Amino acid sequence: MGIFSLLNKSKKNTGTPATPYEAIGGEETVRLIANRFYDIMEQDPIAEELLAIHPQPLDRIRHVFFLYLTMWLGGPNEFEKQFGHPRLRARHLGFPVTPALKQQWMYCMRKAMLQTVDNMAIAEKLLDALDQLAEHMINHEE
Repeated sequence: MGIFSLLNKSKKNTGTPATPYEAIGGEETVRLIANRFYDIMEQDPIAEELLAIHPQPLDRIRHVFFLYLTMWLGGPNEFEKQFGHPRLRARHLGFPVTPALKQQWMYCMRKAMLQTVDNMAIAEKLLDALDQLAEHMINHEE
């Protein structure tokens, strides 16, 4: 995974975090990101269309997203244990993921990440990687 190279995984003996998960603060920070992401989606009119395609209430999806982010960032892999391989694009084929929805998703994620991650260099690298992932999820034109 490309995001791991930004931390030079092999530096465990120097006290440098081995994964982005560790570098941003582990479970507590990832949970904050996931919850903040959905708080923004629920409250910001810019994300109204994105919110509309999510199952309500958002409690379950908040937890699933937390598990996914934890795994994606190199933390414990409870997501695969509970749900199998992520297959993100396949899991989202039932939803019309348009470029506009991708932009709304990234808007929420950018705000959540910048509000919760202290190290802006790492936050920006993670956001770049997430933007590429979100771009891959587009399955419908406007």
